[in-house]
Amino acid sequence: MHIHRYERIWIAAGVAMLAFFIAVIATSAVVDGFVPPSRVQTIDPAKVSQTPPFDHPGLRKVADGAYEAYYVAQIFQFTPRTLAVPVGSRVTFYVTSSDVEHGFSIPETGVNAMVTPGWVSSVSHTFDKPGTYLLVCNEYCGAGHQLMASKIEVK
Repeated sequence: MHIHRYERIWIAAGVAMLAFFIAVIATSAVVDGFVPPSRVQTIDPAKVSQTPPFDHPGLRKVADGAYEAYYVAQIFQFTPRTLAVPVGSRVTFYVTSSDVEHGFSIPETGVNAMVTPGWVSSVSHTFDKPGTYLLVCNEYCGAGHQLMASKIEVK
């Protein structure tokens, strides 16, 4: 079978780009330490309100400058509605849903997680700048989705 010279050049360029992209992804995974999640937490979505610590969601201090924040996402709200965090604190967010798929995003911070019923999502962030941060659902969850928001006050 005869392949025209220009076609061979395009095929070679495509294969070279593919190899380059795979190398970049592999290098990023090794350098940045990306690994598949090894500690996957599950929760019964029908019993979220009775399962500690999600029965009393909010902020808990675990060490100097380190906090854990527990959130429950449900149609069409986050619980708690507001959270006060000291400046310079590292907060690990633990989020679950009691009903449908939700998003958990704090714009301009890199905090972004998908919240699936039956699973506990976790993501961490250090709040170095004071201000009010908006927490939004970025996964369509129904007719009142646009109202689903919360605030984090960093003081």
